[in-house]
Amino acid sequence: LKKMTLMIFFFMFIIESATEKLCPLRASIDVLEGEYFFLCYLESMQEHFQEEAYTINWYKENAGKQQLIKETHRIVSHMNFLEFWPAELSDSGNYSVTHSNGKQNFTIQKWTLNVLEKNKSSCFNKNHLTTEIKNAGTGHSLKCSDLSVNENDSITWYKDCKNYENETERELDFKTLTVQHSGIYTCKILISHEGKIYHSTNTIKLVVEEVGRDEEIETEIGIKLVVSCLLCLGKEEILNCTGFLGYMQEDASLYWLINQNFPEKCSGIPENGPLICEEELKKLRLGNKFYVTRLLWIRKVTDEDMHHNFTCMLQADERTQIKTVTLKKGDTRDLPVHIFTTGIILAVLFSCVAVAAVFVCVMFRVDLVLFYRNICRRDDTAGDGKEYDAFVSYLKDCVSPTEEEREFALKILPMILEENFGYKLCIFERDVSPGGAVVDDIHSFIDKSRRLIIILSQNYVSDKAIYELESGLHKALVERKTKIILIEYMPISDYNFLPESLSLLPSKRVVKWKKDKSLPVNSRFWKKLRYLMPAKPTK
Repeated sequence: LKKMTLMIFFFMFIIESATEKLCPLRASIDVLEGEYFFLCYLESMQEHFQEEAYTINWYKENAGKQQLIKETHRIVSHMNFLEFWPAELSDSGNYSVTHSNGKQNFTIQKWTLNVLEKNKSSCFNKNHLTTEIKNAGTGHSLKCSDLSVNENDSITWYKDCKNYENETERELDFKTLTVQHSGIYTCKILISHEGKIYHSTNTIKLVVEEVGRDEEIETEIGIKLVVSCLLCLGKEEILNCTGFLGYMQEDASLYWLINQNFPEKCSGIPENGPLICEEELKKLRLGNKFYVTRLLWIRKVTDEDMHHNFTCMLQADERTQIKTVTLKKGDTRDLPVHIFTTGIILAVLFSCVAVAAVFVCVMFRVDLVLFYRNICRRDDTAGDGKEYDAFVSYLKDCVSPTEEEREFALKILPMILEENFGYKLCIFERDVSPGGAVVDDIHSFIDKSRRLIIILSQNYVSDKAIYELESGLHKALVERKTKIILIEYMPISDYNFLPESLSLLPSKRVVKWKKDKSLPVNSRFWKKLRYLMPAKPTK
């Protein structure tokens, strides 16, 4: 019942507002700082509460709570008005007015007040104006908002911040508008209150548009013809013709002609209709501008269609515009020749690049791995508990035809690997103190080494050497603790003198010594030997 009563009051307010002083019924209100302004509710509301004692209270929301407004010399509550003399930026917020009979409170009205900062370099704020668009040649009046207190309050009109023809009336009348009347008009009301002069302004942007009927049709009517494909033999084609009608040109006709003949109408789904048909005319309005469009469907373009003239005709206000298009036969390949050829060349090129990359990786695998180790400073020896990088096994007891094999094992090998690349080798004659059990010593030192380097020759097999080989093979193939590197120092034609288990080792772990060709530090021999050795930062 309370809600229905308030609804009745609201509709009565709207009806009676035509005879009462204007009160802001909008939920959100903008006002400029430094100007006089007021909030009010309709006086007719008081008549509905005269039968009982009541009070009217004004509130402003503060931190989410309604705070009672106390009157000051600047904010004054008078009858059904809440006046600001003048409004300040701090006055922005949510306001409400309530009716209280001592038992219940009824909210009469609510507002959101936005106080805008005044533009000191102009007589108006661009965010506080209304825009009116009118046609030239018509009459019009600009009205100043009724914020005055007395009928004798002074009113002055300005155009673009300059005094406008000494106008002092509340309405600014134009009998016949011209484009020159366009501008920004501001009315300023001077209000006297308690011996001081306050003011209130109202700004209107007037836009006068020139409308010449014949000139408009000449310049505004136009056709845009859209063809989705010009090389469309054997394919479906949709021709789109759109006409622009300008302003207030709603009556117009747009249709297709095929060699000066009208096509059939599309009935239902165009795909199931005639081979060529046109759809119904469609109209579109954007603002006060009008557009018409019509589609022409060609289900399958034939050779005969290539010789037709497809014409779109627009008629409006005894004016006609036409546009004609013809379809081209062209090439029916899915891809143009240059694109197909380019694709084939790129595919072959990429394949060659991939093959070349694989070839380089295979041929220069050793160099790439060594380069990677050097850049990353990779170290596989840290924290594995091993003391030596490799144990060197070579011919000892049997007499070699030359001393080269012994010199290689005792001088050349340690000089390159230890002095140049920082490896630590275990050479029995050099590093093992005499007097111990030879077999036990060999087993122990192989166990402390990460690799077992065996320097092979026809005279390699002897009592000590064969034990070193067998012990290393056991650790490599059974225990998998030590990896074996075979150095073929002399060419070997027959490997039958070696244990059969040696054949289980990968062939890539065999390095061939080629005398003078292998001596340089950067030779292929030393690179492959370093590749088979554990990764270790080079000194």
